[in-house]
Amino acid sequence: MARVDVQITTTDGQSNATLHLPDGDGPWPGVLVFPDAGGARETFREMGDRVASLGYVALVPDIYYRAGGFAPFDMATVFTDEQERGRLFGLMSVLTNERVVADAGAYAEFLLARPEVAGSAIGTTGYCLGGRMSMIAAGELGGTIGAAASFHGGRLAVVDDPTSPHLAADRISASVYVAGAQDDSSFTTEQAELLDGALTGAGVDHVVEFYPAQHGFAVADNATYDAEAATRHWAALDQLYRDHLAKV
Repeated sequence: MARVDVQITTTDGQSNATLHLPDGDGPWPGVLVFPDAGGARETFREMGDRVASLGYVALVPDIYYRAGGFAPFDMATVFTDEQERGRLFGLMSVLTNERVVADAGAYAEFLLARPEVAGSAIGTTGYCLGGRMSMIAAGELGGTIGAAASFHGGRLAVVDDPTSPHLAADRISASVYVAGAQDDSSFTTEQAELLDGALTGAGVDHVVEFYPAQHGFAVADNATYDAEAATRHWAALDQLYRDHLAKV
């Protein structure tokens, strides 16, 4: 696999990103990888490599580019260090639904314009905060998203929250796969039921399920990383894209 440093022009500036290319001759379907709250870092570049090894061109963007660059977070301590937690939440607070959609549209347009990328739609996957971003993108970009995944994503279906992704279920064209974590207050069984009902009512092809693992299970530099659950997540992601993305 090859990695290429790229920049994507958005409505608010320039987002740095890495493009991850499979070995061999393309073109291949494109996949947008939304990082977790810790942002783009080597762990997610390695995950981009893994997506490329499955036969997809992966794009891992800097979701915090509006900050003009930021010091990397130590994922082992970021949520227990009060100062670092505040810095992280400050970066996250800028990512309104409108900005997530605008950025995702720019990333998708970039991918689809690349000569290495085939098809008229891309896949998305996201983790923690990125799982919510993946679902927001699926709800607002229509047929541009062919398959969307969320792993231990939070606040996907929240009652009385006008920004909740489940409210856009009737605008989703993608096939959707959502894997929550057990005992995760950011995505409860009540949220899962609300999301499943919204997707079913909208006629969206989907799976919503829970893994017997903690929040953060799929990301290797999280203290809660779970190798068995991570392996299961890679298999599910590969199957989702094989079934619904490679055909577009």
